[in-house]
Amino acid sequence: MKINSTIVLLLLCTLGLYKGNAQPVITINSLLNEMTDFDAVTKFPSPSFTLKQASSYDRRSISPEQPGWFANGDFNQFIREEKKDDHNEFVMMDADGPGVIVRFWLTTLAKQGTMRFYFDNEENASLIISDFDLMKAGFDLGPGLLNPHSSYEPQGKGGNTLYFPVPYQKHCKITWQFADSANMKTPHYYQINYRTYTPGTRVETFATDDLKRYKTAIDKAEAVLWNPPPVKGKDVVRHLKLAPGKTASISMPNGAAAIRMLKLGLTSIDEKDKEKLWRSVMLKIQFDGHQTVLCPLGDFIGGGFGGKPVKSWYRELSDSGTLTSRWVMPYSKSAVLTIENKYDVEISLDVKATITPFRWNDRTMYFHTTYKFEQDIKDAKWDYDAGKVAKNDPAGPIDWNFASIRGKGVYLGNTLSVNNHMKSWYGEGDAKAYVDQETFPSEFGTGLEDYYNTSWAPVVLYQTPFANAPRADQPSSAGYNTFTRTRILDAIPFSKTFSFDMEMLSWDGGTIDASATTYWYGFAGASDK
Repeated sequence: MKINSTIVLLLLCTLGLYKGNAQPVITINSLLNEMTDFDAVTKFPSPSFTLKQASSYDRRSISPEQPGWFANGDFNQFIREEKKDDHNEFVMMDADGPGVIVRFWLTTLAKQGTMRFYFDNEENASLIISDFDLMKAGFDLGPGLLNPHSSYEPQGKGGNTLYFPVPYQKHCKITWQFADSANMKTPHYYQINYRTYTPGTRVETFATDDLKRYKTAIDKAEAVLWNPPPVKGKDVVRHLKLAPGKTASISMPNGAAAIRMLKLGLTSIDEKDKEKLWRSVMLKIQFDGHQTVLCPLGDFIGGGFGGKPVKSWYRELSDSGTLTSRWVMPYSKSAVLTIENKYDVEISLDVKATITPFRWNDRTMYFHTTYKFEQDIKDAKWDYDAGKVAKNDPAGPIDWNFASIRGKGVYLGNTLSVNNHMKSWYGEGDAKAYVDQETFPSEFGTGLEDYYNTSWAPVVLYQTPFANAPRADQPSSAGYNTFTRTRILDAIPFSKTFSFDMEMLSWDGGTIDASATTYWYGFAGASDK
């Protein structure tokens, strides 16, 4: 008997037995695997997605060309208010799927109330949290996936940042119900970063039972985020001595390969020189003949000026002065690493690059680091009237640009190192990320410290897998400060352009010196302006 192959194929698809080239379902397990895979960021995302943010930014900010652009009432701002049978709910996020929440930051002074998550247009919320506090969601997560901020108090002020992914197939809505009218007068701040995949992407919607079903994967991810696995490969090792003004270059093995780990150790350095050296020793890297990295060592690794210790997922700087980069840096033919000594004393440097073969394809991107430094940046005094001016008003505040990239790639975060000339907090301004020539940013934040996963300035030191404050010279924030944040599930893809700004707003007004180091991957030809 002759069997029609089309009928057989349809039958197998109906029974779920034929996989073919069908895209796998996105689940909590697959997202946690992506979060802990260093190679994931080297490929342009597939399935493709956009990265957006819902936040409590001041709604008077409508356009850079209109008054209100620097308005600073970034709290208790919602998408809309919905009336229920016996109460009102304020909508924080309302997004069609397929998608996934990849970062949820919040803080307040008064936690009482009810937060609700509605998945796939359900009538009644399937996830209910008793307070404005993700620590009380019952997720039972470690501090890598759910970070309590340094100011966190379970019954008082402070907030937390959720990195545990929350997927949904059709739709997700998050609402907040204030406990009472008095509670409505207390500031509540939030930022929710979420992916929206291309139509047809299959996503397994979050259910509370998933916390048990994926418990092994959750615990594994938590452990790995704090203790990245060792890297094995061919080691290229050099000991360098560089006189002032001299450079040394090291060629990596030719062919399709990747630098998987880079270790640099400053040795035999006088203690009085260490602080300036981290800003004066430059790292340059060329991939396939194109220079994509040019940055001081301290800023490259996230320690900023002075090279203070950092311990994070991608990067580490030890107390002894050993720099460890775990950014995977692929190349198709060649790579050359160059060290330049711009300081006035001889330096001694141990270099070890661990190389492995790498399979290059049409989604592979080059690693980039963009660095800029500027002195005496205007940091205007904030007040609610500061929002009355537009961006181009010479008397008003400014947006300070970290990087403006042309081409196709993925944004992976930044390091901000500041020398604050004022005696009080300099970071009232909001972070703004623009994708593909947007006139209004995809991300519009609520404050500098909020972007870096903490809350309530000035800020104390902290170390987490994806955000760190390695330096704060004074409790008032005067002097040197460093913040760094890297991204993976919350990375931002762009096809044509990407730009990142920070509003320059402070408590009292004055100036700062600042360096901004931006980490990103891009295709050949992509570059910062």
